[in-house]
Amino acid sequence: MKVRFTEEQIIKILKEHAGGKRAADIVREYNITEQTFYRWKSKYGGMEVNEAKRLKQLEEENRRLKELVADLTLDNHILKDVLSKNG
Repeated sequence: MKVRFTEEQIIKILKEHAGGKRAADIVREYNITEQTFYRWKSKYGGMEVNEAKRLKQLEEENRRLKELVADLTLDNHILKDVLSKNG
C-alpha cells in the first residue's frame, strides 16, 4: 500500500484541526476516511515534525531488533535440536 502523506503533511493537517477546522471538513478536503484521521490524531496528535521523525526511526529500530531476536531464537532452537540428537 502506498503511503500518501508524509509525517510533515499529517502533522500540518492535525494542526489545522487544532486551529479550529472541523474534522469533517479536513476529511473531505484531503480525501481521507474519518478512521484515518482519528488514527493519525491518536498517533501524531500534539507532535512536532522532529518528534514524528524520531518516532519513525524508533519504530524501524524496534522492527530490526525484533527480527534479530527471532533469528537468534531460531538459531538457539536449531542448536539445541542438534545437540539433543548428538547426545
